[in-house]
Order: sequence, then C-alpha cells, then structure tokens
Amino acid sequence: MSENRNDQNCNHKCEGCSVENCGSRSAQSFKIDPNPGSTIRKMIGVVSGKGGVGKSFVTSMLAAEMQRRGHRAAVLDGDITGPSQGKTFGISEKAYGNGEVLFPAVTKSGIQVISTNMLLDDEYAPVIWRGPMVAGVLKQFYQEVLWDDVDYMFVDMPPGTSDVPLTLFQSFPLDGIIVVTSPQELVSMVVEKAINMANMMDIKVLGLIENMSYVKCPYCDEKILVFGRSHIDEVAGKYDLPVLAQIPLDERIANAADAGTMEDLQIEELAHACDFIESI
Repeated sequence: MSENRNDQNCNHKCEGCSVENCGSRSAQSFKIDPNPGSTIRKMIGVVSGKGGVGKSFVTSMLAAEMQRRGHRAAVLDGDITGPSQGKTFGISEKAYGNGEVLFPAVTKSGIQVISTNMLLDDEYAPVIWRGPMVAGVLKQFYQEVLWDDVDYMFVDMPPGTSDVPLTLFQSFPLDGIIVVTSPQELVSMVVEKAINMANMMDIKVLGLIENMSYVKCPYCDEKILVFGRSHIDEVAGKYDLPVLAQIPLDERIANAADAGTMEDLQIEELAHACDFIESI
C-alpha cells in the first residue's frame, strides 16, 4: 500500500492504528487534550535516566517553591508503579469525583496533586500492571482530573526510556523537561540516554539538576564530595544545556519526606532553577 493510499484511507485516529509510515502520522497526532474544565498553562516533565537520584524530591520541591512564589502549582505523579508524591506532601485521603471528573488532592499551601496511591484501597499494595494499563492511567490523570487554573504542572515521570516515558513524551503537551542526575559517572551515562531520547522525540530539554552533589561540613562549610567528582558540567557542555542546580545531601530532606512536610522545606539551591522556569 502506498503512502498516498494510506493517506486517503486514514481516519486520523492514530492510536491503535497498525499502518506504519503513514503520511498522516506525526508526533503531534498522539497529543491528548486535558479535561475541558481544566486550565494548565505550563507543563514540565521531571525525568531521570535511572531511579534513586531524587527525581521525585526535585519535582515536589519545584512545585512547592513555585507555589511559594505566588503561582498555582500542581504535581501529576506519573511514576505509577512507584508513587511517592502523596506521602511527600502528607496526603492520606483518597481521590474523589462527582461521576464525571476526578478531583486532585490539595495540599495545605494549595498545590494540586494526583498520585496512584490515592486510587488504591491499600497504599502498601503493589501496582502490578502491564504497560498499556499504566499508560491508560497516566492519560486519565491528565484527561479525567479537573485541574483548577494551574500555572505550572510538574510531571514526576517514571525513570528510564521505556514505553511509559515514551507515552508521556508522545501524549502530553510538555513545554520541556528537566533532567535530574547525581554525581556518579555511571549515572551521567544513563542521563545522556534520557537526553537523547528527548531529542529524538523533539522534546525540549530545559536543563540539568544534580542531586546529592556534596555534603557541606557543619564546621567549616567545605564541600565533601561523597560520590566523587561531579560530571554534570561535562554532560551539560556536550549538549549545550544549563546546569540549573546542584543540591547537597541534607538530612532535612529525608526528614521532611518521611513527615510529609516537604512543602515547608526551602532549598536555596533551587532558586535559580525556579527563576529559569519563570522565564520560559
């Protein structure tokens, strides 16, 4: 079948279509719309090449700081099988709806949040779902949740470059992504995979944030490089990207996450990142 024939027979419903190399198919074809009652002005994905580097922590802190600055912030927890945003913000109640839409939880400072644990009867139950079901829930979080007048939505994206991040890149109208890393050379290599994936999907990479960069000595303020020399400047230079923040290891972070008081915590190293986000 020729491309012209494909175009003539196309019903312009790309999802589920088995025809490859269709002339009507484009990256834009897969984009989905939010709930008609929602308003979302900017959507920023927070990604990492691998788990365990603090992606969810950075997501929650960016949302908290933007809310503190007078913007209306929201967090869509796209890490469906490893949700943490509800715990981070001290949210224990379940999501509720009116039969037509689902409403996000709202933190004490006004951040709107939706996360898988808000849908489960037992928050400790594992989410054992295959990729298509996970992708479907992600789309529901965007399409069926009523997001109220959001200035900045931060999407806590699952780590890696598999089918779920691919669904997010294809379906969500991201204004850009921020890549979170840590100092180890191995992590830097994996981060490059995430950057390359974003570039292949024509998603703008806004910049890099390095977490666990160092420990500040409590006596002399010397920076102790627990994980060795940072490689973030090398990666940033290679891809012509800005380094938006380098965040130290700080016991306050773990304490706030465990207590569900993350939005009370201020990380001064993230100020520049938020300035940058406000400028886009």
